[in-house]
Amino acid sequence: MQTTFALRRQEIVTGDKPVKDLLTRWPALHMESQVFAEFHRITNVNLRNTFYAELDRHTQTLIGLYRQKASRTGKISEALQKILREYDLQQEQDVILKRTLSLRALSVYLKEEDSDFYLTCNEDGEQDASNCPLALQSSAPDMFGPGNISVIVEGNIFMSEITSIPDAFLLLFGLIYVFNIEYPKKLVNTFTFIQKILVCLDDNTIMKPCLRALKMSSLKTCSHFKHLLSIEFYI
Repeated sequence: MQTTFALRRQEIVTGDKPVKDLLTRWPALHMESQVFAEFHRITNVNLRNTFYAELDRHTQTLIGLYRQKASRTGKISEALQKILREYDLQQEQDVILKRTLSLRALSVYLKEEDSDFYLTCNEDGEQDASNCPLALQSSAPDMFGPGNISVIVEGNIFMSEITSIPDAFLLLFGLIYVFNIEYPKKLVNTFTFIQKILVCLDDNTIMKPCLRALKMSSLKTCSHFKHLLSIEFYI
């Protein structure tokens, strides 16, 4: 894969082939390990290590921000209240659940939501995802409950039986870079935050005010969480 990297990148970036055709051409990219290896070749970043290290570093801060926002009034606050209630009902709030909350509530906090991105299977274990460019499809009605998650790319299941939202998000982000896919239009801020803050990939573009505020607040409070409630956020 290393020796054919330049040819592969040229074909993916300059061509206009569907992902399923690219996978036929380069079947190794259907393996999770090769997706992460390809991401490293593209960015020189260890995706798994960086993503989880930064997510864990920001998790406590993000959850605090969500709770602060949820204590107010309005549709965003109500949506965050619902997610936090589900989280608080879990018997054991381990690191995976905290990561799940951090990621799942992020788009709500940033006033972004896409019903075609977070999908839940029906009672028959099916849901039509053929029109979904990118999606995470869960077999569990409760985002914090046990279940398998599938990563959908261009309407097709890329990989299934993923056991957590964080792992599914991680793989999906890698696929976006590997196959040169645009961020979901309704979740641009969410994925930009993941890119710049959680994966530490700065493309030198100007961040929107809501992302700058969230970044500044996260950096200020990661090691000084006690000051969280004194910060005002304009989102």
